Amino acid sequence: MEATQRTRIFREEALRHHEGSQDEGDVLRISPKWTQWTYWVLIALIVAAALYSLLGTIPEYASGPAMVKVEGRSELTVEAPGIVASVDVRPGQRVEAGQPLVSFLSREETSTLERIEREFELQLVRVLQNPADESARQALTSLRAERELAQARQQARTLRAPQAGVVSTLKVRKGQYVNPGESVVSVTGDEVHVTLVALLPGGYRPRLEPGKPLRVELNGFSHEYQTFTIESVGDQVVGPNEVRRYLGADSGDAVQLSGPMVVVKAKVPATTFTIKGKTFNYFDGMLAQADARVRTERILVTLIPGLKGALGHED
Repeated sequence: MEATQRTRIFREEALRHHEGSQDEGDVLRISPKWTQWTYWVLIALIVAAALYSLLGTIPEYASGPAMVKVEGRSELTVEAPGIVASVDVRPGQRVEAGQPLVSFLSREETSTLERIEREFELQLVRVLQNPADESARQALTSLRAERELAQARQQARTLRAPQAGVVSTLKVRKGQYVNPGESVVSVTGDEVHVTLVALLPGGYRPRLEPGKPLRVELNGFSHEYQTFTIESVGDQVVGPNEVRRYLGADSGDAVQLSGPMVVVKAKVPATTFTIKGKTFNYFDGMLAQADARVRTERILVTLIPGLKGALGHED
């Protein structure tokens, strides 16, 4: 008895406590009902994904910047440098054809015209006094041509409205010096047509055709899309510099251009557009993003390009 007690290193109370504190786990119970329908749901999803990959398609778009062009607006510039003498209109004012808009100082033109008119009157008196004087007749003919040219130069110092309409922009003020070729004033006529000019990547030129839809998202109207019909596609693929010349000096620098491009035009059916019940006007130079759908391809072919020949042609 004493030997048995000496071989145990733990007390009886500790052993009984340790044996009584063990909790045995229960058997894992799995319901066969939910495992069964989950299995078939997964099988159905896999089959549906396979069919969608085989039959479904992904469209490919030719995307690029676009600009709104308002046709029927006349942009007036000056041919010679000068100082603005008077501004006779204001933005938004209605004008008639031929109405003066902006006048420039024309001292040199006026003095030249006055000198030619005096010489013309003297030669005219000589011809009337001696109708047989051929030199006087030739001098009179030459002075008549010089007078008409001087009158045209003087009239050119006054910009007049080329058509009836509304003054849309006015970029000068009295006393301002204007360089040759600078835009001074623009007049929007009564008949205005809005055109969208899209600049799409040149590589898509063979796939672009008139009559196809063109999806447009105007800058400032995110996720508000409009769809127009392509009216014309450029015959040439051009570079950024040529595109800037086409858009004009005022608009060409507003668009970031890179790489070869093709010019695509779409006619806008109205001069206004409606977003969420509100009507807005189109303005010349508005920027947008244009997308033209060029083809569709099966999803499976997109994932595995090697199957392109086996699954048929693309649209």
